[in-house]
Amino acid sequence: MLKYYKYKDRFLFSFHEYNKYPRIDEEEAKCNSDKLYFLNRLNPLESRRSFLINHPSLLFIEKEDVNLLLLDDKDYSNIIPDWIKEKIDKNLVVSINTEYPNWEHVLTQEDTKKWDINLLALGDVGSTLLIGLRLLGGDCINRIGIYDRNPNRLKRWEYELNQIRGPFYEKEFPPVTIISEDELFHCNMFVFCASKGVPALDSKVEDVRMAQFDSNSNIIRDYAKKARNEKFKGIFAVVSDPVDLLCKVAFLESNKNEKGEYDFLGLASNQIIGYGLGVMNARAAFYAERANISQYIKEGRVFGPHGEGIIVANSIENYDEEVSQYLTDKTLNANREIRSFGYKPYVAPALSSGALSIISTIKSNWFYGSTYMGKAYMGAKCRLISNQIEIEQLKLPPDLFSKINKSYERLVSII
Repeated sequence: MLKYYKYKDRFLFSFHEYNKYPRIDEEEAKCNSDKLYFLNRLNPLESRRSFLINHPSLLFIEKEDVNLLLLDDKDYSNIIPDWIKEKIDKNLVVSINTEYPNWEHVLTQEDTKKWDINLLALGDVGSTLLIGLRLLGGDCINRIGIYDRNPNRLKRWEYELNQIRGPFYEKEFPPVTIISEDELFHCNMFVFCASKGVPALDSKVEDVRMAQFDSNSNIIRDYAKKARNEKFKGIFAVVSDPVDLLCKVAFLESNKNEKGEYDFLGLASNQIIGYGLGVMNARAAFYAERANISQYIKEGRVFGPHGEGIIVANSIENYDEEVSQYLTDKTLNANREIRSFGYKPYVAPALSSGALSIISTIKSNWFYGSTYMGKAYMGAKCRLISNQIEIEQLKLPPDLFSKINKSYERLVSII
């Protein structure tokens, strides 16, 4: 039976008893025209602090895992009142995990139309991503702060980017400003582009992305702890490889105290988003167009990590295993093709996974990103609405979901 509460002028409901909060009746809760917050109790190591409820079934989950991708077609009309369903349809119901000690922060989150973005590291990927944000983010980005350990590189990009302007053109471009390392988390989104140990073009390393795991883990660990110390409340965006695994490292390391014990006072798992899947969708579309696989553009999807384990579905409605496997293989090996031309493949990732997907995030549009699904960061179509992640739910063919589940379990087994 649902119970209703009012706390700090917010209306809450739950199947659980919360004796410390004032109880109200359903009629009073029903009169609230604002958001409604559903309180749950899940293991914070394997769940998000908060997320958007886009279907009544999400009120009943007992654990979070890859099944978050599946659309539940059960009838909940006898359990959930119609007025709550209407709020769900309007994106006005947010689930909060009260096992997070700082869960009450979710109640006071505010929407921001124009974001301040701070970007760490201006290598090939970071600088290209920066160009994309400057050119395309004028209507949703207030300013872009940049930090790099090379001062001349910083000055170069401050000068170069702020000198990009159209002749007799009034379009607003977000200013690019140099910031100190201490200012990195004074923003709405922190973008992690730092990378070390990228294999050379003549390297025989099979999985270039995984080759960077150890060195990049050490770097992101430091910045995750800085985010904790700064009590950072924005989005911690991970662009460096391997994206999905580094997201998990950032979450775990941010939530350890000085004794190495988890206290979950750092970054909530849903604050961290991995930006690697956007280019995999773009690559799948590129190869689909070349092979006249026309249905992919409108009906296809990508799932999984940015690299080994990626799954391309030619169509959700008309899934074809053979065609999908062809697109998966081509997408997975696309970076090797570009390296065979004598170039590092960073332009498309920086723009498709990075700049364009970040702008979609700010605008609450759908994009491909890696978000926390219980024990791993898993890539799928998602969006951010009023600071809350919504993952697209679909009726997935059993064969396709089986492959997605195997990819998920592989990620779980690594870290």
